[in-house]
Amino acid sequence: MKHLSIFLFLLLPSVVVAQLYHPGEELSYSVSYRAKLIPNVEAATVTVKTTREEYNGKEVYKVVGHGKTLPTYRLFFTLDDYYTIRIDPETMRTVRFDSDLHEGDYTFRSRYDYDWEQMQVSTWWQSRQRTPQQRKIDLTTESMDAISLFFNMRSAKADSFREGEQRTLQLLLEDTVRYLNYRYIGREEKKIRRMGKFRTLKFACQIGSSEGYSFTDGDEFFLWISDDKNKIPLWLESPIKVGSIQAYITELKGLKYPLDSKIK
Repeated sequence: MKHLSIFLFLLLPSVVVAQLYHPGEELSYSVSYRAKLIPNVEAATVTVKTTREEYNGKEVYKVVGHGKTLPTYRLFFTLDDYYTIRIDPETMRTVRFDSDLHEGDYTFRSRYDYDWEQMQVSTWWQSRQRTPQQRKIDLTTESMDAISLFFNMRSAKADSFREGEQRTLQLLLEDTVRYLNYRYIGREEKKIRRMGKFRTLKFACQIGSSEGYSFTDGDEFFLWISDDKNKIPLWLESPIKVGSIQAYITELKGLKYPLDSKIK
């Protein structure tokens, strides 16, 4: 069930510098599990909230992603994950990333401190009670942590996508860089539970291994984002060993642009 923790950063459409950090925006998702002979079970929720705060004497945007299992599901599995990033509003680059993950008896904490002048990031991570690990990683302009990718992929113009076109992103995880392949499938109308019908852009995505561009060990997952200026991740479906996991939008607040993709 550790797949649930990655729902906070598997919601990615394309690579551009984001202008969508918008204080006051709140996105809420429901995460459900489905398998053969097992009805759809809502097991967890995910929220992503953006605010302003002062950090190191400077105002920054603060984004907090929180994933947790629902009370009835905690009898079988407990998940309580927090991801926090702080963004320089002038450069729109992340200056600090923190994670605090609790999944059953598994715990994991990490932080990244970015130095964009030196094009390096200092990473620190610790799982359970093991000795903390540290490392410096060289950055490129495409290197980002998980939650930064969530936002930096949201401002691409729909006309820039070509059906079948494949692109690759770089994702910082602990002490290494993972690669995320994605391809644009096309436009599609998508009905979201309890939210209505939306015009969407559909993508197929796949995360490669830590050895580099090897994508043979990961299944594709599918993502639908709103076909409007907000580029909101609306629905994600990922296969697992038995069945599939889905995440879908349940509430939207404080959007920067009108929700033009919703079909009335």
